[in-house]
Amino acid sequence: MPHPIPLARRILVLLLPLSVGALPLALPAQQRENFPGVRLGLIYEARTQPTLAIKPFTSRFGGGGLERQVEAIIGRDLRYSDRFNVLDSLPAALLGEGVDYRLWDQIGATWLLTGQVEGMGQGYVLVLTLHDVVYAEEKARERFPIPDPSSPDFRMAVHRASDRVVEWIFNEPGIAATRIAFSMRLPSGAQEIYLVDSDGENLRRLTNFGTITMSPAWHPSGEKLAYNSFREDRDGFPRIYEMDLRTGRERMLNPGRAGQQMTPAYHPNGREIAFALVGGERKGIFSYDWERNCCLTQVQGGRWEDLSPSFSPDGNWLAFQSNRLGTASPQIYVMDLRGGEPFLVSPYVYGPTAGHYAAPDWSPRGDRIAFHGRLNRNANHQILVAEVGARGTSLLQLTAEGNNEDPSWAPDGRHLVFAGERSWGYGLFVVDAVTGKIRLLVPNARARIPAWSPSLGDVVGARLGVGGPSR
Repeated sequence: MPHPIPLARRILVLLLPLSVGALPLALPAQQRENFPGVRLGLIYEARTQPTLAIKPFTSRFGGGGLERQVEAIIGRDLRYSDRFNVLDSLPAALLGEGVDYRLWDQIGATWLLTGQVEGMGQGYVLVLTLHDVVYAEEKARERFPIPDPSSPDFRMAVHRASDRVVEWIFNEPGIAATRIAFSMRLPSGAQEIYLVDSDGENLRRLTNFGTITMSPAWHPSGEKLAYNSFREDRDGFPRIYEMDLRTGRERMLNPGRAGQQMTPAYHPNGREIAFALVGGERKGIFSYDWERNCCLTQVQGGRWEDLSPSFSPDGNWLAFQSNRLGTASPQIYVMDLRGGEPFLVSPYVYGPTAGHYAAPDWSPRGDRIAFHGRLNRNANHQILVAEVGARGTSLLQLTAEGNNEDPSWAPDGRHLVFAGERSWGYGLFVVDAVTGKIRLLVPNARARIPAWSPSLGDVVGARLGVGGPSR
C-alpha cells in the first residue's frame, strides 16, 4: 500500500450526500471552528452509471418454475451493487427469441443480461450471457450449478452468479455472495451472534450462550468466525472463541496470560490473530499464532487502553483505537508493523470538545480506514472514512442522520455495513461510499459491531463441486 502520511500534514473533510443528486450543503460554523486550519465542505462528484437490462429468464429440460425466482434474486443483487441503472419495464417487442441489439440500444441499454435455467439431475444449471449492446456482441457466458431451492446453498449459489456479472463488466469483486455477522441484544439482556446474507435474507442465530457475545471477526477463508464471549467467565473476563462454520465446532484462545480478551481480528495470512488484552499484568494489543498455539507477542501497549485492531490487506500495517492522549475520548492510530511509531488518522483537536473516534476497519483495497466518530461532545456518532495515501490524508463523512457506529467494509472496498439508530428504531444499514446511497439491511435489530465476510463464492462453489470459472 502507499506509505501513509500523518494527518498533521493535511486534512480534508468531505461529506457525501445520502442520495444521488443531492445538493452540496454548508457545514455549521461551530463545526468549522472545531478544526482550525481544516477546510470543511460538502463535495459530490456525479458519476454516470451504465444501464443494464435484464431480459426475462427462460427455462428448459425441467427447469420450469425456477427461472422467475432466480431472475428476481439476480436483479436485486445487481441493484444493490449500486453500479447500474437496471431497466425494470421492457417493451413487448424485446421479449421474443434472439437479441436485436439495435432495439436494445434504442431504449438506452449499455448491457443486456439473459439467462436460462436448465434441469440437471438433482439440481439445476443457470446459463448466464452478458451482451455488450454498444458493440453488438456477446461479452461473456458461463454455466452455474444451482442446487434445489430447499438447499441452504441455493440463494448463495445464485448470488455467486450475480457477482460474476459484476466481475465481467468492472473486473472488480461483487458483494452478493457474502454474509454479515453481528451481535444483537435480546430482550433478556444477552447478546448473541447472528448471520444475515448481504441482501438481508436468511437471518439466523449462530450462538445461544445466554450471555454477552460480540465482536465477530471473519477468517480470510470465510469458513471460520472468531468472537469474544463471557460464557466461561470464572475470572470475570471474556475470552475469545473460534467457530468452524462448516462443523459448528469451537475452540477457545488460551494465550497463557490473564486479562479480558477483546476485539479479535485475523491477520490476512489466516494463521495469526490480533486482539486486545485488558485488565491483566500487561495490557494492549497482542498477536498470537493460533495455528501453532504459541508465540504471544505484544504489538502495542502501555498505561492506556488500545482496542479494535484491524490489519491492512498486505498485513504490514495495523489500525487501532487508543486513549493514549490522556483523555476519555479514544482516537484512531495507524502503525507500521515493520517498525515506527503509531500516528493519528482521526482529527484530534485538544480541548473539552475533542472528538470521539472508535472501531477502525481497514478497506480491502488498502487505501482507506473506516471508523465511527463524534466530531464534538454533543453530536451523534457518524461513519467516517480516512483516505490514507502518498498524497496525504482526507476524511469523508458518509452519514448524517441519527447515530451510526461500527462500520465494516465489504469485499468490494466501496460498501460498508454499520449499526444505526433512527427516530423510528434500530437496525443494520449499508452505505455505498461512491454514491452515498444507504439501504436498510436488518430492521428492528439492536445490532453491534457487524463484520462483513469475504466473498463466499469459492466456498459455495467447492461444495457444489465447481472448479475454476469457465468463459
